[in-house]
Amino acid sequence: MNFKHVLAGAMMAGVSTLTFAAGNPLSVHVLNLENGLPSPDVKVVLEQKQGDNWVQLNSAITNEQGRITALYPEGKELEKGTYKVTFETGEWFEKHDTATFFPEIPVIFSADGQVEHYHVPLLLSPYGFSTYRGN
Repeated sequence: MNFKHVLAGAMMAGVSTLTFAAGNPLSVHVLNLENGLPSPDVKVVLEQKQGDNWVQLNSAITNEQGRITALYPEGKELEKGTYKVTFETGEWFEKHDTATFFPEIPVIFSADGQVEHYHVPLLLSPYGFSTYRGN
């Protein structure tokens, strides 16, 4: 196998991931700020606010790139409303023998239906984090 075949395969894998993600209205990405690398194996839980309660819709684990490309339940359309994405970081830090101040990081956001896809990146360190509405 030569470089062209490896490059073509990598490009096709990226295209199929993007195509899959484009069909799902919600994705997340976790990056470790200490070393700039992705954070694989972080459990992420998605909930929707319904009245005074949070109802779990889905959960998944970040892949080797620190991504979950399709967090919203498959085959469903994202409803206008308030959602919570909780990154369960305590277990991840424990696996990496690192103490943390944040055993979980809940990110609450409003989906207003103005965009087809919502992306929630998390930049993570043991004693701080940052997030924003990505694309």
